[in-house]
Amino acid sequence: MHNTDIGLAMKQGMRRLASGVSVLSTRVNHDERFAMTVSSVTSVSDNPPSLLVCINKQVSLQGHIETLGCTFAVNVLSQQQQQISNVCAGFEPVQDRFSVGSWLEGPDSVPYLTESEVVFFCQSDKVVSYGTHHIVIAKIEDVLVSERHTDPLVYHNGGYAKLSHA
Repeated sequence: MHNTDIGLAMKQGMRRLASGVSVLSTRVNHDERFAMTVSSVTSVSDNPPSLLVCINKQVSLQGHIETLGCTFAVNVLSQQQQQISNVCAGFEPVQDRFSVGSWLEGPDSVPYLTESEVVFFCQSDKVVSYGTHHIVIAKIEDVLVSERHTDPLVYHNGGYAKLSHA
């Protein structure tokens, strides 16, 4: 089980790590709405409440998100929101990323998905450039948690998976 191409081996190995699927949404220049699917989101600290999200430098949003103080929402998707994930990841034919799902506006007119498992409203605090990605550390300013039974959308081994509840 040895691979001489460490980059390829890393990608193959990371496919084995299940992760929740989220959509990052924001307004660019206080006007244009933007949304993208992200699977690299994790908590940083509860004091101050913060999380990090990794964004590929090839994404058109990256110049905006590098701006400290940028506000955005991290919408943690449920199993029923797989189509939203596909649209915001660009896997479906080009269409308005806000044409699917129930969207409202939160603080600073940031769009968010009303039927998400949870929505974290954030403000970017620190951005670190590393390799092909920007690592964005953000302060969490507000949280909306769904009151229904949780059924998160999970990504594993190149596709969507379902958690089994014991």
